[in-house]
Amino acid sequence: MAQAQWTIQSQATTADLRGIDSAGKGIAWASGTNGTVLRTEDGGYLWQRCNVPPGAEKLDFRGVQGFDANTAIVMSSGKGDLSRLYKTTDGCQSWKLVVTNPDPEGFWDTVHFDSPEVGELLGDPVDGIFAYYEVYPDAPVPIHWKAPYTRYDRMNLEANGRAAFAASNSSLAVKPPGRPLKCVSSAMWIGTSGPNGAKILRREVDATEGKPKANKKPPHGFPFCSDDISMRWLSADVPVSAATSTAGVFSIAAISDLVVVAVGGDYQKPDDSAHTATFTTNGGKTWQAAVTQPHGYRSAVAYDEVSKTWITVGPNGTDISTDDGRNWRALKPGPGDDPDADQHWNALSLPFVVGPKGRIGLLNEDRLTSAK
Repeated sequence: MAQAQWTIQSQATTADLRGIDSAGKGIAWASGTNGTVLRTEDGGYLWQRCNVPPGAEKLDFRGVQGFDANTAIVMSSGKGDLSRLYKTTDGCQSWKLVVTNPDPEGFWDTVHFDSPEVGELLGDPVDGIFAYYEVYPDAPVPIHWKAPYTRYDRMNLEANGRAAFAASNSSLAVKPPGRPLKCVSSAMWIGTSGPNGAKILRREVDATEGKPKANKKPPHGFPFCSDDISMRWLSADVPVSAATSTAGVFSIAAISDLVVVAVGGDYQKPDDSAHTATFTTNGGKTWQAAVTQPHGYRSAVAYDEVSKTWITVGPNGTDISTDDGRNWRALKPGPGDDPDADQHWNALSLPFVVGPKGRIGLLNEDRLTSAK
């Protein structure tokens, strides 16, 4: 076992935190229940409680993405109009409601933005098709799904009884291969579960990507980089537990178009370590089970570039892998650490981790590197 650990941060709220995004240079944003949004500008030394977005006092903010100290977007999850996006551009003094879920039966799971101007949003299936949207927060029409402006409803996103999880805003992974910021990302994976087992959808994009039709001007003002391409979603079985409605793939992260790691399990059986992690080295065409599994259900996974280490967290502990997800070993508290510093975590955006009752941790990078 490695003795490297999270340093517990000062508590700024008692809300359950499930959203975290590190924007770099010491800036990070966190989000959670009761309309809670937090912000730090000094690497976590002090976390500021943001003003609650209008009408969001009872919302559960499962996802947040920060771009700098002033600009961020938060996503709430819930049925119908309880799923919303809000945006701030003044350091969370005020918020603008970007969009409310247009489908009364919908439920949003995860959001990802390439820039403050364009992003992607995944929701549970509606009418048998995963609700996958293009989002343009500052446009007159901020969200597009099954509209004349998009082809996503024809890209094999049929759910076939499957759904995604909103546990850590990471059931969708994106790896933009150096594309312009005002284009929708290409390499993407979606983790799902259902009665026929866990599956991961991967988006396959033709190499001619990035050439929109000259005579097409979408209402948001940004060119569709996917307009003239061959694009489709392909499904692959994955060796992750999906025996019940509470089990499946909960989190995916990618370090390239080829190397991707996914974790999950059954959140009602947090100590069950069977079938909790899988990896691919061919972009998701096939997935292999980890040889040595994490030590229980895991809700989030991320890659630390500095130490070249994968980290995954859950309610009962933290595990790391230095061989791209093939083998995992537990992190345990070292001398001077809080005795439960490895536990009670929901979501990752390195170097930060968040959990229930306002719990925030900061990765001790030096000790992680020395533990290898």
